[in-house]
Amino acid sequence: MSDTSPAGPADSPGSSDGPDFDEMTRDIAEVPAVEVIVTVAVNLMSAAAVKLGLTEEGDKYKDLDEARKLITALAGLLDASTTEISSFHAAPLRDGLKSLQLAFREASLIPDEPGQGPGEKYTGPVYG
Repeated sequence: MSDTSPAGPADSPGSSDGPDFDEMTRDIAEVPAVEVIVTVAVNLMSAAAVKLGLTEEGDKYKDLDEARKLITALAGLLDASTTEISSFHAAPLRDGLKSLQLAFREASLIPDEPGQGPGEKYTGPVYG
């Protein structure tokens, strides 16, 4: 039997047919800003590693144009949040960013000039 109510089955509370945005809002409201920033940074790092071909699948998902965008976004996020997150969180993220920047330089057939690589406008030139 189908639900013919105007709201529809996905709009009813507790429905498994769609996301519960009220619950999601409550959940995110309880998360400290530092945790959100670090989580986003780790997701950007992971996605960049995949696009650099650094996973078990290797070149299957390699796309340097996409990697450049992700690394630049990560560098911008870390630059903007430097004063907001502690060095406890920032130091490993900066190390990871530098590793990604170096991996990008190594993977590029035509390397960028120093200071022109992904995210280097935020971090300065990265050297091996």
